[in-house]
This record gives sequence, structure tokens and C-alpha cells, in this order.
Amino acid sequence: MPLKSLPAQEYFTAGHRLCSGCGAGITLRQIFTALDKPPIIVNATNCVEVATTPYPYTNWNVPWIHPAFECTAATAAGVEAGIKALQRKGRIPKSDNSIIAIAGDGGTYDIGFQALSGALERGHNFTYICYSNEAYMNTGIQRSGATPKFGWTTTSPAGKVIPGKVRFQKDIMKIVVAHDVPYAATASPAYPMDLIKKVQKAVAIEGPKFIVILAPCPRGWRTESELTIEIARSSVLTRYWPLYEVESGKYRITKNIVKKRPVEEYLQYQGKFRHLFKPQRQEKLIQEIQDYIDKKWQELITLEQSK
Repeated sequence: MPLKSLPAQEYFTAGHRLCSGCGAGITLRQIFTALDKPPIIVNATNCVEVATTPYPYTNWNVPWIHPAFECTAATAAGVEAGIKALQRKGRIPKSDNSIIAIAGDGGTYDIGFQALSGALERGHNFTYICYSNEAYMNTGIQRSGATPKFGWTTTSPAGKVIPGKVRFQKDIMKIVVAHDVPYAATASPAYPMDLIKKVQKAVAIEGPKFIVILAPCPRGWRTESELTIEIARSSVLTRYWPLYEVESGKYRITKNIVKKRPVEEYLQYQGKFRHLFKPQRQEKLIQEIQDYIDKKWQELITLEQSK
């Protein structure tokens, strides 16, 4: 897809108050560059909501709804059901405007998962996009279900006895795909055309769609703001964050990493993993992460080849 073919209209504008180098802000710009018709946005409580709508200002050029933290998918489902009801009664014309729900990993993997699961099971026609910065960043960098093993957060501090979070992150894609949704995908702001294609594909499909995007957070990850895209790219090249899609149950890897880079290249960027390298290198813990990544990649290869 050539860049010149992208729509000129932007529904998410400049001037937001997200941090310098915020992966979520970069991701949002890419998402809404992909759309040629104005969507309806449902935006959970998170960094994006706080930083793009400080009263009386807004960065949104489209209808925007702020539900409670845990109600993003339920609100999106209600909007979709309400539009259908009004169209049946002839009160509004039929249209193909998309409904897009936006939430972070805290509002998706954890507190909002019940509403998400229910909306997916009922088959509501909307696109749910989770930007994962792997912790509850808006409220103080607390661990979430997306926080990786051995990652430092304020509620999983790295000490001499317990080196950060003690469990691996939740496999949200596997859980979502188990709902038999028509489309689910992972994406990265380091590969914008892959991300844009997936958003365009998702909004064109009828039914519930899900995209999860790794969005580095300089503040929470303890990284330099100018390295956001480099870190996001490293997550893909090390297979930490594989790029793939599942359409009608069929898996397809969209960025095949033939020669993987060692995961330590990705970990070393981040202050939240500093304790794995200083004061001395924790070889056993780094290898445990590498083994987990290799296992998940092989599972993905098997799933892609099975259908």
C-alpha cells in the first residue's frame, strides 16, 4: 500500500498532552490515518483519555464517548445496538461508519475483560483496539495482566529475593480467538503499513474485531523517549511481539522473523529490566524469558501450518 493512497483526513489531531515519545500517541496517529470515513470512538479511562480531552479541549474530530474504566466494550456494544434500533425505526439513515473502542492493557486484559468477553460472544459489530504498555501507567505504573515476567512496576518491584513480576503475561490473543471472532491481530507502531492494513481490514469485516498493539511507554518502561520506535521494532525482531492475524480461525504471520535476535537486545533498552543486567547479569532469568518466547513462536508456527 503506497503512502499516497492513505486518506488525507485525520480524525485524531495534533496537540495532545501525552508524554514525549509515547507509543500510544504514535499508535493512535497511525490507526486513524487508516480510516477514510469518520468513526465513533469509545475511549476507556487511560492515558489517552486523560491527555486528549482536558476540558474544554479535545484532539478528536469525531464523536467520542468516555465510559467507566471497565465498560469500554459494553459501551461500544450499546452504541452499535442503539444505532441498529434507530435505523430499524427509520430515525437515522443506514451508514457504514465504524465503531472503534480504545483501551489500554489494564482496561482490556484485566478490569475490562468481562465486558469484552461478553461483547465478543454476542457478536457486536465493532473494532476493539488495545494499546498495551504493559502496566497501569495512568495511575502509577502498577502491574497488569500484560506485564511481562521479571518486569519492574511499582507493585511488582525488583528486589533481591523476587526479581519483579513472578508470572508471564496473559496471552490475550489466544483468549480472544477462543471466542470465534472473525478477526484478531497484533500490530506494532514500528511497522505502520502492517498496522494500517490490519485496521482497514478489521473495520471492513462484519462482527467483533480485536487488535492489540504494543505501545512502549518511556515513563513506565524507563526508556529514552527518542527510542520508542527502535524499541518497538526490537520487540518484533526478537519475536517478543510477533506480528500476525487470525481471520476466520486461520493464523497468518505478517512479519516472518527468520533470523531472530536474542531477547536481551530488547530487554537492555528498558530500565524496568535493568535488574536482569546490573549489578550482575542474571543469565538464568534472561534464558527463561528467551525459552518462553521461543515456545510461543513455535506454537504460532504450528497454528499457522495447521489450517
